[in-house]
Amino acid sequence: MKTVIVTGGLGFIGSNLIKILNKKNYFIINIDKATYAANFKNIPSDIKNYIFYKQDINNKNFLKKILKTYSPSIIFNLAAETHVDRSIENPGNFINTNILGVFSILEALREHKQSTKLVHVSTDEVYGDIVNKKSSLEDDRYNPSSPYAASKASSDLLILSYVRTFKIPAIITNCCNNFGPGQFPEKLIPTIINNIIKKKNIPIYGNGKNSREWIYVDDHAEGLIAVSKKGLIGNQYNIGSGIQLNNLDIANKIILLFKKITKKKTHSKIIFVKDRPGHDMSYSLNSKKIKKKLGWKTKHNIDDALSETIKWYISKFKNNFFDQKNYGKRIGLIND
Repeated sequence: MKTVIVTGGLGFIGSNLIKILNKKNYFIINIDKATYAANFKNIPSDIKNYIFYKQDINNKNFLKKILKTYSPSIIFNLAAETHVDRSIENPGNFINTNILGVFSILEALREHKQSTKLVHVSTDEVYGDIVNKKSSLEDDRYNPSSPYAASKASSDLLILSYVRTFKIPAIITNCCNNFGPGQFPEKLIPTIINNIIKKKNIPIYGNGKNSREWIYVDDHAEGLIAVSKKGLIGNQYNIGSGIQLNNLDIANKIILLFKKITKKKTHSKIIFVKDRPGHDMSYSLNSKKIKKKLGWKTKHNIDDALSETIKWYISKFKNNFFDQKNYGKRIGLIND
């Protein structure tokens, strides 16, 4: 049985990755600081071959101890601050976790001197706005717009330097926007679903034309596993679906699917609100490399995956799955 570490495993993507790894018979060590977006309910209570440690990835001595004790073959690093609006509100948290936390992991690996492979989960936002350009390739120049994107870009470059200088066996993945069960409700799709459930209006930034590529979280998780098995050290792999929708389109699609699922009219209306500072118009990934080199591809249809996501949130919001005091307030605005 292969032993792996998942950092940030109480979060949205991390917990879904853990569930898939568990089905594939991995022994999983989950390291999570358990901040506002973490949720212990994301992990099944009867999960086997699993250990949880509440700990900050900045604790290098703890990481060294874990590496020595368990000798994992892989670290999937998903521990990160990820919400762009929060990075505008408080950039320091993003520097601390996304840069210094990665530095701590790299130093622990350097001192461990074993063949533990690091699969680091980054974002398409490091490439910046692609208006009037084609989809971003792995060797495109980084051009981050937000403190969040800049912190992820910084960690990516730091990792590449450790691969070259210290021969750390690391691989970077850059993924598009994820959706699916367990995502913290401050992100766009769960916000739309939550507001429809609560019969509240749906806030959309600017004119709603900001476009994103959307991938179901399980497809992303399978991509990470493919990279861990067949990816080349020092390489980057874009993980995208090719499904491009602007914010207005995704809101209207969810409204229609919600009506179809519940057989009821929705009372929520789309309203346009003040845009956030530095909001990029479009991200898009060229994912030919991972498809051609590693044989990975998405398996989920967007409408079917969104329908399953809507059904999940309907059931969970009724049962107070999320701590509502941690979301709902507009953040990320700059006072004029």
